[in-house]
Amino acid sequence: MTCPFCGHRQDRVIDSRESKEGDTIRRRRECVKCERRFTTYERSDEVPYMVVKRDGRREKFDRQKVLEGLIKACEKRPVAMARLAEVVDEVESMLADSQDREVSTTAIGELLMTRLRALDKIAYVRFASVYRDFQDVEAFVTELKDLLQRRT
Repeated sequence: MTCPFCGHRQDRVIDSRESKEGDTIRRRRECVKCERRFTTYERSDEVPYMVVKRDGRREKFDRQKVLEGLIKACEKRPVAMARLAEVVDEVESMLADSQDREVSTTAIGELLMTRLRALDKIAYVRFASVYRDFQDVEAFVTELKDLLQRRT
C-alpha cells in the first residue's frame, strides 16, 4: 500500500476490524518511512446487479432508491423504518440468489408490492398508484376492489 503522505510503498498493519455487515475490513496502517498512520478499507469486488427499465435502459441496482420509494409510500403511516429496511434486504437477497445479474423493474416492483400489501394497505395503494402508473380513476378503483376482495 502506498503511503498517502510520503508515497513510500511499505507499511505495517496496526489494527484490522470487520464492519458490522461483514462486507468490509478496515485496516489501520503505519508507514515504515514517515511513521504516519492512515486507514484503508478492503472489500470484495463484485459484479453489480443491473435493473432493466421499462424502456430497455439498464442501471445499477440502487438500494437507497428502492428504500426512498418505500419511505414515500409509507409516509405518515405506522410502518417501522426497520421493517422497510428488511423489505429491501429481501429484494437484495432475491437478486443475490438469482443466476441472472439483470432483473426487470417489473419483477422488483411486484416483489415490493407483495410485501407492502402485507405491511400496510394504504402504503400498498400509494406505491401501486405510482408503480403501475394508473392513467384513470377506473384503473385505481379496480386495484382497490382487488385489494378488498383479497382481504375477505
